[in-house]
Amino acid sequence: MTKKELVKKEMTIMEIIDRKPESIEILMDFGLGCFSCTFSGMETLEEGAISHGINEKEIERIIDEINKL
Repeated sequence: MTKKELVKKEMTIMEIIDRKPESIEILMDFGLGCFSCTFSGMETLEEGAISHGINEKEIERIIDEINKL
């Protein structure tokens, strides 16, 4: 995997799902059912996570797990 392919918290949720469809399961494990949300194309992973009460440390865990896919 190249650096260009890595998921970052500044990416929109839909952008992440488009790149790595299997990330849906990880997002759901962290309480983010964002793939069905109307904001998924506009909201970044960080914004979505924060709006669901997820802290920065957990956001980094989400990113790490998705990037391991």
